[in-house]
Amino acid sequence: METNPCNNPTNTGFTVPVRVSRESRPDGTIVSINGVEVGGKEVVVISGPCAVESSEQLFEIARTVKKGGARILRGGAFKPRSSPYSFQGLGEEGLKMLREISRETGLPVVTEVMDTRQIEMVSEYADMLQIGSRNMHNYPLLKEAGMSRKPVLLKRGMMATIEEFLLAAEYILNQGNTQVILCERGIRTFETSTRNTLDLGAVPMLKRLTHLPVIVDPSHGTGLRYMVPPMAKAAIAAGADGLIMEVHPRPEEALCDGQQSLYPEEFMQMMADLKKIAIAVGRDISLP
Repeated sequence: METNPCNNPTNTGFTVPVRVSRESRPDGTIVSINGVEVGGKEVVVISGPCAVESSEQLFEIARTVKKGGARILRGGAFKPRSSPYSFQGLGEEGLKMLREISRETGLPVVTEVMDTRQIEMVSEYADMLQIGSRNMHNYPLLKEAGMSRKPVLLKRGMMATIEEFLLAAEYILNQGNTQVILCERGIRTFETSTRNTLDLGAVPMLKRLTHLPVIVDPSHGTGLRYMVPPMAKAAIAAGADGLIMEVHPRPEEALCDGQQSLYPEEFMQMMADLKKIAIAVGRDISLP
């Protein structure tokens, strides 16, 4: 495989794939999701429920996060769960709900695709395809996502190195799709006090190695609601181009990941605080 040594700018000990290399596009890539640009001066916040549970739940959350300043709506219609007995999502019915609320609020939608057979259907409803941590090594899926020409949100595998993460992104770019956003969402380590270990050091490393935008998921990165705001602030300070996080009006009743979902009032307060951090580092967050 063709690679670019990139003068080994960080003494990483590995070469950077050609198409994702910062040398191939020194000014950086801006990814446009139905008019919302990620990778520029604005720190873009993506928010919504972990899973679409009902139209009432989704519409309530979507209106809330838009009011708080989110620019893109997230919500899982297909849910990869460790247990086969856990809630697996509403499927196409959930996709229809996402599209309906997107039309009402004007928020573009990102949702996860788990299988090559789902890409065509999900692409009909979503503005950006998410490839989750468990599928970062699913190379047929990466190729299909690249051929779809839809913007792709690629999450780092829970046990993936930076090199493996960049190689996964290369699979997508190698199909001609340059609209890729990288997401640091925590990795599995020996530490058990948090759901994952949020590797914020990956943010400046990736920003140096690749031209692709980099965002952070403090919800999955910690698994703990009270840790989401401070880790979101730290992510912006570290240079992240955006954040993706979960909000639920009644987290204790959530069918998925309620313990890491923010209450609406917590989200509102956090957004006001994040704007201060963004301004301090020469960025901005759009608030109503």
